[in-house]
Amino acid sequence: MYQPYPSSGQAPEPVRQGPPASVVMAVRLMYAGAVVSALSLVVSLATIGSLRTSLRNANPKLTAAQLHTLQTGYVIALVAFGLIGIGLWVWMALMNKAGRSWARIVASVLFGLNTLALLLGFTRGAASAGSLAALLPWLIGLGAIVFLWRRDSGEYFTAMSGPQAR
Repeated sequence: MYQPYPSSGQAPEPVRQGPPASVVMAVRLMYAGAVVSALSLVVSLATIGSLRTSLRNANPKLTAAQLHTLQTGYVIALVAFGLIGIGLWVWMALMNKAGRSWARIVASVLFGLNTLALLLGFTRGAASAGSLAALLPWLIGLGAIVFLWRRDSGEYFTAMSGPQAR
């Protein structure tokens, strides 16, 4: 029986497996963060009726037109930031699942920014329902970051960013 002689000294390319359990868990948490953010946006939009009263109580000297403009601006900002937040959760989940090293760093930076925003929210006064509601996505983000920076996750990101990954 004839067996061909190897023509080069290159080892066969290793078989790629999916991401380790820690990355899978981080990705699941990121998807959960997107769902929680979407639910938060829906609840905020459903309770928009109380916004006008809150704005009027905070600024009693505003005219009806000014109050309407302020309320409209608030709703537009709420929807824009809500959709951006949901998009970031999903994008980070997809990129981290794909093993992009930069995505782990970006997710960590976004978590740090979220932490600062949460702390600023708590320092503005007594813990409000909005501040407490912001705690759940933060906890989800914390879990995702912990899983992303485990040793087996690091090995996965290193393997995926090596020369054979390109």
